Amino acid sequence: MKKMSMKKRNIALLLAMTMAAASMTGCGNKEDATEPTPEINFSDITGGGNDSAPAETAPEGGTEEASTEEASEEEVREGMYRSEITNEWIDESLKNQRPVAIMVDNESIALPHYGLTEADVVYEMMNSTMNGRITRFMAIVKDWGKITQFGSIRSTRPTNIMLAAEWNAVLCHDGGPFYINDWIAKKYSANFSGGFTRVNNGKKREYTEYVCTGDLDKMFSNSKYSTEYNEYYPGQHYFFSNSEINLTADMGAFDCTEIELPFPHNSSKLQYNESTGTYDYYEYGKAHTDPLHDNAQLTFKNLLIQDTTFSQLDENGYMIYNVIGSGRDAYYITNGKAIEVTWIKPGESDVTIYLNKQTGEQIELNTGKTYVALVPSDSWNKVVIK
Repeated sequence: MKKMSMKKRNIALLLAMTMAAASMTGCGNKEDATEPTPEINFSDITGGGNDSAPAETAPEGGTEEASTEEASEEEVREGMYRSEITNEWIDESLKNQRPVAIMVDNESIALPHYGLTEADVVYEMMNSTMNGRITRFMAIVKDWGKITQFGSIRSTRPTNIMLAAEWNAVLCHDGGPFYINDWIAKKYSANFSGGFTRVNNGKKREYTEYVCTGDLDKMFSNSKYSTEYNEYYPGQHYFFSNSEINLTADMGAFDCTEIELPFPHNSSKLQYNESTGTYDYYEYGKAHTDPLHDNAQLTFKNLLIQDTTFSQLDENGYMIYNVIGSGRDAYYITNGKAIEVTWIKPGESDVTIYLNKQTGEQIELNTGKTYVALVPSDSWNKVVIK
């Protein structure tokens, strides 16, 4: 892996200092608490490991070491660019297209899921404190024009509105509790609620709604939303390395070929597949497969497992994750190894940043799909890594 640039080191320091300053506003009297949280200029962190900014060159008469360094040339493929979400090569026509974030029901009766292997990023999180803390997926899809059937879809929660905003994504769901109303009204929020295709699959109506061919084109056409990134786009979300990253001992790495998550309802588990170099997803005691794509197993190159506190909103189990904060633990996992990291999310629509706990530097991810689990803090110590 190439060395972290000074720019990234400064970003890590800036983030840490900013969140430390922000935490002070919660102390003291009410006057102190109303002080505005310092803002981070996220334009400083776009680009990441595949930053297109020109490399610095040594001045004339510089050291021999500096003069002999050659800037590595970025690979170029005609008509394509590296996706800002996965770093994979995709069609250049998609460059400014904003993604969608699709809420996917994860109750066993909703299985099998159609199209989930097309997602670029998949979040899994507790949807309710009831029913064994049942989880729900939120799938980030950049090239949504290729969708033929995706879901089934269900309602959303306030947490998802904040996370979708990190990608400037339009949230696709079917309603939700009244707790979402104030969040849906936020200026950065964009959503399509209900009105997707109903598929006769022999199940109860709540399990029959899917995003299907043409649905999103129609909804964008009949809405106020642009299909392209707008003024609320906070910039590229992850930093990527254009060469393969193998986590090493000097980064604090340790073996991780299997991880079991404390989601008791569905028993989520990811196992490292050496033949593909990715982590295969399992739940309900079996492989998660996609019938739309020859029963391909859901698999990921990068895993981010995040310790997150939550607040229960009522006795019915409705809850919200406290996703704005800093200093809480997480793991970054790839290629059979894991490192401890900490996460920072300064504001509702700001991206979540992950820093290597040992070095304090912002991590780089491998090219490919990413799985993000928000693990409730009261069960963080039940995460099993083998």
